[in-house]
Amino acid sequence: MPMTTANQPAAIILFIDADACPVKDEVYKVAQRYGLKTFVVSNAFMAIPAHPRIERVIVSAGPDVADDWIAEHATTGDVVITNDIPLAERALAKGAAAIAPNGRAFTRDSIGSAIAQRAIMEQIRSTGAITGGPPPFGKADRSRFLQSLDEAITRELRRRR
Repeated sequence: MPMTTANQPAAIILFIDADACPVKDEVYKVAQRYGLKTFVVSNAFMAIPAHPRIERVIVSAGPDVADDWIAEHATTGDVVITNDIPLAERALAKGAAAIAPNGRAFTRDSIGSAIAQRAIMEQIRSTGAITGGPPPFGKADRSRFLQSLDEAITRELRRRR
């Protein structure tokens, strides 16, 4: 576990893979409730609330640059919010939690099948098949996300006691 001065555990940090994230406002509210630092990582300028614990990180354009920044900085006990399955895998490998905006919590047990499913879908799309994409994001997804985020933070806080 990362330590800060006086052998206190490092604070939980939230990382948002922000370019297409529909739950940024929800993350800000939860972060404020728990007093957590939040990094909003994107390839372009994005408006964020003016708050000392919310920090915008703009990375250069390019594939996986935001993902690389998050994977480099996330550590044990942090929470990564992303739809990107390879980033979720990297976060889990670092000991962080990974949650999709629809509330799906990636776990060490589920990440392998998620990666396999992603590869299968890429293969199908490469043949020219139209797969339809994910269902529209709705209220139930937002609610599941809030529950998953709260559970991940609470689980980590309990682990640290």
